[in-house]
Amino acid sequence: MLLSTLAFALMNAIIKELNHYSPFQLVFFRSIGSLFFTTIFLKYNKISFRGNKMPLLIYRGLVGVTSMILFFASVQFISVGSAVTLRYVAPLFAAILAVIFLKEKILPLQWFFFIIAFIGVVLIKDFDSTSSKVGVAFAIGAAFFSSIVYILISKIGHQDHPVIVVHYFMGIATIVGGIGTLFYWIKPVDLVDWMLLFSLGIFGYFGQLFMTKAFQFGQAYMIAPFKYVEVVFTLSLGIFYFQEVYTFWNLLGTALVIVSLSLNVIYKSRKG
Repeated sequence: MLLSTLAFALMNAIIKELNHYSPFQLVFFRSIGSLFFTTIFLKYNKISFRGNKMPLLIYRGLVGVTSMILFFASVQFISVGSAVTLRYVAPLFAAILAVIFLKEKILPLQWFFFIIAFIGVVLIKDFDSTSSKVGVAFAIGAAFFSSIVYILISKIGHQDHPVIVVHYFMGIATIVGGIGTLFYWIKPVDLVDWMLLFSLGIFGYFGQLFMTKAFQFGQAYMIAPFKYVEVVFTLSLGIFYFQEVYTFWNLLGTALVIVSLSLNVIYKSRKG
């Protein structure tokens, strides 16, 4: 899981480095790179490309690419650490949606954790050094659509191979990103930019791969909280590489989000 978070953090940093390109162009290169790897995996293991739950797989892909576009757009307006942290409030939205659509119950202590996480979001929103309401709105929108992804994946369950789910997502994202890129294409200035664009798909794929393997080898309640280390890695890159400025209140809000949502994962897993 730590390797996964490092891969995603590096991908986040590259997105910030390339924020002069349109979100559609970034989505296209992030997706087509991963699509290359998923295609090879499915062909090598002789797994059908069609999948068993095609409608849900398509919905998951459409919702996922919407979340991705909003997140990539948010990084152009606010610090990359704040964008990643705000995106991680998706479990809060997912819990509410699960109550409505999956008839799940939220325990009283979970509500307490979610309130603490919400306070953290408010602190990040009010004290982010960029003070961009548009960027915050994009990041929270990305979190909301990401929460819908959780619900759809729950509906898909074990009826489709995890790589099939990722493959559909990357395929749809490549199409959507490609169409958007036709209207917002910016020619890469040099070989370095070309390499960075193609590396998005590589880091994204291995981030997904290592995360999947982490859950295969360890218990979810022990592994899941380590996912939030991505925020720590990204914050560090933001501070030391991009010279981003984070106030005390901003860092406190980030800590509240990470700690409360991590405790929620542990509590829910043990109660389940």
